[in-house]
Amino acid sequence: MNSQDYPLSQDVEGWMKDEYDFIMGIDEAGRGPVLGPMVYGACYCPEENENRISKLGFNDSKQLTEKQRESLFSRIISVPELMGYIVDVIQPEVLSEKMLRKAPVSLNVISHQSAIGLVRAVLAKGIKISTLYLDTVGPPQKYQDMLVGLFPEIRTIIVSKKADSLFPIVSAASICAKVIRDHCITSTRFDQLNENADPKQKIGTNFGSGYPGDPLTKKWIVDSKDKVFGYPKFIRYSWKTTTEAMQGDCYGVEWTGASEAQNKLKNFVQPPTTTNAGSKRKRFMFFEENQISNCIEDF
Repeated sequence: MNSQDYPLSQDVEGWMKDEYDFIMGIDEAGRGPVLGPMVYGACYCPEENENRISKLGFNDSKQLTEKQRESLFSRIISVPELMGYIVDVIQPEVLSEKMLRKAPVSLNVISHQSAIGLVRAVLAKGIKISTLYLDTVGPPQKYQDMLVGLFPEIRTIIVSKKADSLFPIVSAASICAKVIRDHCITSTRFDQLNENADPKQKIGTNFGSGYPGDPLTKKWIVDSKDKVFGYPKFIRYSWKTTTEAMQGDCYGVEWTGASEAQNKLKNFVQPPTTTNAGSKRKRFMFFEENQISNCIEDF
């Protein structure tokens, strides 16, 4: 398959959506790697197709060979009346930005938000989801209770460990997520960064699976490091593997402490304005949180 054969969604065809009940399964690929995106996939089909899907050999994508995954994904694309699918590709820079905020967003929350977004996207197509299956992220019952509260229109919601090996529709979702993530990895190039680089400093693409324990991934992390800029956005800066690789080998940044910065600004700051009662005027929380002081009296 070439790059044009990897659409991020495909609707189910040949069924009156408002006349049939659908089942839906959700799973992810790439939660653990330090390189590349995390991809959430969802598959959905009419209840009448559930037995047909069970006979096609769908299984947990990690238990299948690359060739088997590609074959099954091709089947999903080539037979749109069998099922529909949709994926959410969460790029590594998005993971890094959210997880490194002042108020960090955990990987579990990011995962939940992605799954919830996929359910909403399918419901928005007018599809009546009667049963929803998900591979768990965190405690299964807590996750399930949250989804039941969010989607009262879905009759049955089942969150389970190893759902990708229990429910074929989840296995299909796992395959979609895995195939598209693999394509994102294999199609990654650094041509723009390498354009004017010294041949010895060019960033290669022999980065293996992206998992921290993979020897090829470890070597890429060592070889591709820039002492000033670190790594391309292909890497997850929020991973401990990345920060440890950069510590002591990349130039650091020393941030001036808040108290020191405030002392330096004292000569330029007017005395705080007061209310009629003589008390300091209450300021917006944004300015307090970011240690921004008034520089003019009527600010």
